[in-house]
Amino acid sequence: MVGTSRATGEPERTTGDEASGRPHREQAEEQDAPAAIGRRVKRLRKEHELTQRQLAEPVYTAAYVSTLEAGKVRPSEAALRYIAERLGVDHEELATGKPTHIATALRMELADAHRVLAVEDAADARSAYEQILGRAEEYGLAQERAAALVGLGECALETGELTDALARFEAAERALADQPLPARARAVRGRSVAHYLAGELRYACYLLESAIDELNTSGLHDPGALLQLYTASIAPYMDMGAHARAAQAAELALALVPQVSDPALVAGMHRTVARTLLAEGRVDAAQASLERATELYQQLHLRTELAHCHWMRGYVWAQHDDLVRAETELRTAHSMLVSKRAALYVSQVEVELADVLRRRGKSTEAAELLESLLAGLQPGRGAVHAGGAHRLLGLIAEEAGDAEAAELHYATALSLLEQTGAAGDLADICRLLGDLLRSEGRTEAALNAYRTGLGHRAEPGTTTLGPAPARPPFAPWT
Repeated sequence: MVGTSRATGEPERTTGDEASGRPHREQAEEQDAPAAIGRRVKRLRKEHELTQRQLAEPVYTAAYVSTLEAGKVRPSEAALRYIAERLGVDHEELATGKPTHIATALRMELADAHRVLAVEDAADARSAYEQILGRAEEYGLAQERAAALVGLGECALETGELTDALARFEAAERALADQPLPARARAVRGRSVAHYLAGELRYACYLLESAIDELNTSGLHDPGALLQLYTASIAPYMDMGAHARAAQAAELALALVPQVSDPALVAGMHRTVARTLLAEGRVDAAQASLERATELYQQLHLRTELAHCHWMRGYVWAQHDDLVRAETELRTAHSMLVSKRAALYVSQVEVELADVLRRRGKSTEAAELLESLLAGLQPGRGAVHAGGAHRLLGLIAEEAGDAEAAELHYATALSLLEQTGAAGDLADICRLLGDLLRSEGRTEAALNAYRTGLGHRAEPGTTTLGPAPARPPFAPWT
């Protein structure tokens, strides 16, 4: 089934169960069908160079094995166990076609892919996730399939492929539709981030606030899920001018950050231990160790989330005119995001940093940073960031006495911001443009600019959000 992406209007990628034209559950059930079991018995028998009689005797007959291999009879549990033992395989593998412990093996591979995405390269992680997705689909493993889809979505976010990211996250949510919300939190967060980066600020906030409310009011108090959702909400709140909500989200996110001194090393230890335990046949213990490794690798993505919190602190210091502290916090956020190659987030922080540099009298450095930012943005992406960059370049030009360049930058910013829901930014740019035009004696043009700004301020639904999401009913720092 082909859908339409809310972010771009382009056809969505068809993945997984949609591509095959039938649910994965049905595919998994077919693996249990007599015909499928018969084919496996026949293949394994031939691999072991056994005749039907040799396989069957002394408990069964060659005729029974022939009937079984033809798919005309479903073997009993006792028959499956007997034949599996003769063929040297686990009876569950013979019955379902799934290699023994395949789910655990795929979770180990997912942990490896998480590590690669967190500390290495998104392209390598994408390749690993694609392989995991294919095997999860082959064996009908819904949770592992969803985890691979989320991983692919996060890879696409890292590289700015928003349409692909959105399709992956939506597919993951569908795969986990019958799971509690904490299990879907990464997919919800990813989908909201994709919408945010595509310029759909209000919808991104709606997704996050709805999920936070559901977690906080339904008894599903999962700190990890809340941490992901709170931190993801900071950027759209800031762009919409909802600064109080952004500050609250940052406060709660920082309070929830796990105190792990070196998560990569700890995760590596758990991953190694999981392999050892699995080799010893201690599957439950291996699963527990593996889950801890996966959790820690996921925490490495907090580098992006923590960068948002440093960015928020920088914004707060800038609002209080403590520009030295603001610059320090913003440079910290910028360095963290650059190391993650999170291009669109880098652009956002660069706009804030350039504003602080301009206010500190470093206009040349600010202008160079903004010009570089604009050169690196791809068409159709980062309209809010590009609009902010042109706004600052306009201010720098106006302060330098170049009214013509300032007007051009303000007009470009206005055009870009009209594509988004950043009402506060629109009103501000209209005010700046109006003031510039009025200073040149162009009164009618100035009035038109002011009216445009007032129109955006007054447009229903653009300047207010609904009620703030509920706070956790517990103190997250305890």
